[in-house]
Amino acid sequence: MMAAAPAVEAAAVTALRSVLHRVRHAAERSGRRPDEVTVVAVSKTKPLSLLRQVYDAGHRCFGENYVQEIVEKAPQLPEDIEWHFLGHLQSNKVKPLLTAVPNLAMVEGVDNEKIATHIDRAVSSIRRKPLKVLVQVNTSGEACEYCSFHKCIKEIVWAETQDQ
Repeated sequence: MMAAAPAVEAAAVTALRSVLHRVRHAAERSGRRPDEVTVVAVSKTKPLSLLRQVYDAGHRCFGENYVQEIVEKAPQLPEDIEWHFLGHLQSNKVKPLLTAVPNLAMVEGVDNEKIATHIDRAVSSIRRKPLKVLVQVNTSGEACEYCSFHKCIKEIVWAETQDQ
């Protein structure tokens, strides 16, 4: 991957600080503690040098929406990064993702039961700690390529709460 120009890196850190400042104030105005809000720095197509700059500025939560990119980037960056996978995940990429990124903390956008089942099985088969997921629910009723999941939400939520 190419390195980012120093001006781009400085701009990324400045932008991150601005976002964190705005999030802190919004949380306080709404009566929440700022540490209850997680800001995920999405590194989509960004070079490792830019991620390192943001990491060196103190940020530890990064997100990626391409399996190939997160699998390439994660091993080259410090292990204390909390990675989030964002968006649709194909079932054939679940195990490679979980195996290659042991510090993957969350999959955001689990949109069907098949993916949820693949994630559950992969977590068990590689004996890793449980993975947090955010379930994507189509509430609009519009046709969606991946949105048949809403039919079984109650059953999944019930099953998950029974495991805790």
